[in-house]
Amino acid sequence: MPRELSTVAVEPAPLDRYRPLVGGSRWQEFRQALEGLAEAVRGQVVWNLNSTARGGGVAELLAALIPYERGAGIDARWAVIEAEAPFFNVTKRLHSLLHGVAADGDDISGEEQAVYERTLAGNADSVRQLVEAGDVVILHDPQTAGLAPALARHGCRVIWRCHIGVDEPNDRARHAWDFLRPYVASADAIVFSRQAYAWEGLPEDRTVIIAPAIDAFTPKNQDLDAEMVQAILRAGGLLAPGHDGHAASFVRQDGSNSKVERQAKLLQDVLPSAGDPLVVQVSRWDPLKDPVGVLEAFARQVAPNSDGQLVLAGPAVTSVTDDPEQPEILAQLETRWRKLPPDLQRRVHVAQLPMDDEEENGVIVNALQRQARVVVQKSLAEGFGLTVAEAMWKGKPVVASRVGGIGDQIEDGRSGVLVDDPRDLDEFGRAVGGVLCDPAAAEKLGEAARERVTERFLAPRHLQEQAALVRRLVS
Repeated sequence: MPRELSTVAVEPAPLDRYRPLVGGSRWQEFRQALEGLAEAVRGQVVWNLNSTARGGGVAELLAALIPYERGAGIDARWAVIEAEAPFFNVTKRLHSLLHGVAADGDDISGEEQAVYERTLAGNADSVRQLVEAGDVVILHDPQTAGLAPALARHGCRVIWRCHIGVDEPNDRARHAWDFLRPYVASADAIVFSRQAYAWEGLPEDRTVIIAPAIDAFTPKNQDLDAEMVQAILRAGGLLAPGHDGHAASFVRQDGSNSKVERQAKLLQDVLPSAGDPLVVQVSRWDPLKDPVGVLEAFARQVAPNSDGQLVLAGPAVTSVTDDPEQPEILAQLETRWRKLPPDLQRRVHVAQLPMDDEEENGVIVNALQRQARVVVQKSLAEGFGLTVAEAMWKGKPVVASRVGGIGDQIEDGRSGVLVDDPRDLDEFGRAVGGVLCDPAAAEKLGEAARERVTERFLAPRHLQEQAALVRRLVS
C-alpha cells in the first residue's frame, strides 16, 4: 500500500555569512564548490530522505546544511518516510547492532525483515511519484537503506549515508551489515562518517568518508550574550526567576526574530540559579547516551566535592517518532532520581525540552550549553556526536567518552577531556569534577575547543566534500 511521504520546507541561506569565520581562501573554495555543483545538477533535484524531520543528529544535519545548497542555486529538497512503531522497532535494533550492542538477539528475524521491506515498499511507490529519473537521492541510515534498489531502477543516482558505526566491529555489527548489504549494493556511493566505520568487503571506489559538521548560524549555535542566555533559560523554565531586562529572543534561520514561549517539563520545581555551576548533558533518552550513568557519576564524584548541579536534557518523549525506547529510558532515569537523597535531588534537573518548534528547541539547547561550566557526553557508543562539536563551538570544556567520532573531535587534554572507559563511573565523575573545579584549565580547554571546530567541523568543509561526491556521480 502506498505511503505518504512528507516534505520538509527549507529556506535558502546565504553562503557569504561564512566569509568572516573561515577566511578568504577557504570561503572562496566553499563558494566555488557549491556554485559548481549547482551548474552540474541544473535541471535535477538533490533529494535527502530520512525518517524524521526533528530530533536526532541526522535531522539537525539536514536542517543545517540544505539551506546553503539552496542558497547556492541547487534544487536541494528533503522528504521524510512514513512508518509505524513495528518498523521503528526493527530499525532501532539495527541501530544498536551497528553500534555492536546487543539488541534482543543478534539476528533480524524473517518476520522483522518482512515488516522492514513491506514498509519501505509502500514508501518506494510514493518516492517514485516524487523523484525523477536523473535526480540524486541521498538516503540516510538503516531506515531508508531499503529504498536504494527501487531508486536505482528508477534511474536515480543513489547515495546511502550511514551515520552509525563501531570502532572495532563484532559479530553483532556484522549481522547488521549482512542484513543491509543487499539493499545498499544498489547505491552508487556509500558514505560513512569515519574510516573505522566502513564495512569490510565494500568496493573501495564506492566508499566515501565525510565527517558531519555543524552550522554556526542556526538557533542552536548562533551567538548569545550572557544576559540573553539567562533570559532564554528563564523563559524556557530552566532557570530560577531573576531580574531580566531582556526578552528571550533569537534569530530564526529565515532571518526573522522570535521569542521563546514554551517551557521544559521537569521532575521538580526547584530550579538552578544563574550563579550555580552547571554540568550539562544534552541527548536523546537513549541507553547508549547513558543518562542514568551520568547521574550516578555526578552523585558519586561531583556532588560531594563541589557545589555543582547537573542538568540532563533531552526531547519531550512524545515528539520523536523514530525512537521507541525513549519513554522507557526516561522512566528509568526518573526512578533512579527519586532514590536520591532530597538534598541531592534538588541538584539534579531532568528536563524534557519542548519540540513543537524545532528552532525554539535549538536556541534553548544553545542557552543551556552556554550556561554550563562543563558539558558532558557520556556515550557508551556514538556515531559521531555533534552535541560535542556544538558545545566546543561555544567555547565550553567538554568531558566525553573516547568512543566513535567523539575522539575525532576532541584532542584529549587540549580541546577537551576524553575518558577511556565510559562505564567507569568513578573515572568519569572525577574527570568532570577536575574540570569543574579548575576554572583556568576549563577556560583553556574551551578556547582550544572553539578553534578545533572552526578548523574542522563547520558546514563549509562538509558541503564541499559532499559537492565533490555528487559532481563525480553526475559527471
